[in-house]
Amino acid sequence: MAKDHSFDIVSEVNMQEVKNAVEQAKKEVLQRYDFKGSQSVLDLDEKEKKVTLQTENESRLKALGDIVQTKFAKRSVPLKNIEFGPPERAQGGSQRQTVQILQGIPKDKAKEIVQFIKQSKLKVQPQIQQDQVRVQSAKIDSLQELIQVIKAKDFGLELQFINYR
Repeated sequence: MAKDHSFDIVSEVNMQEVKNAVEQAKKEVLQRYDFKGSQSVLDLDEKEKKVTLQTENESRLKALGDIVQTKFAKRSVPLKNIEFGPPERAQGGSQRQTVQILQGIPKDKAKEIVQFIKQSKLKVQPQIQQDQVRVQSAKIDSLQELIQVIKAKDFGLELQFINYR
């Protein structure tokens, strides 16, 4: 039985869209009345894939987080792949919070996806490859059916299906 057909299940975030969303959030913070005269900072670290929010107090920090979330949603950055860290005290009594952008499928989620695929009783062979899951089958119909089944279940991540062959 030849494994002619396959696709990859991935969880990716377009970092250019994240960058655009952060820039838009910075502009909104400069224009908003409730942030006039504040020392609010939004900083994107593309290598670490995280955004740092820093401002004077908790209420402004929450508002800053809401602005960032709204801009991510407008730029089609999946909110399931955004993880807000706990607020922490920073220098001068200000508040800081990091927002981690999750790329790839963690090992535990990948195992959960593979287990779910095996329980679906479809004639497909899933395998974990680094931060993605490859699914192979002799029949295209089985792969298409599996995609629909996976889309119906929530794994806590935004999943994409790529390299469909």
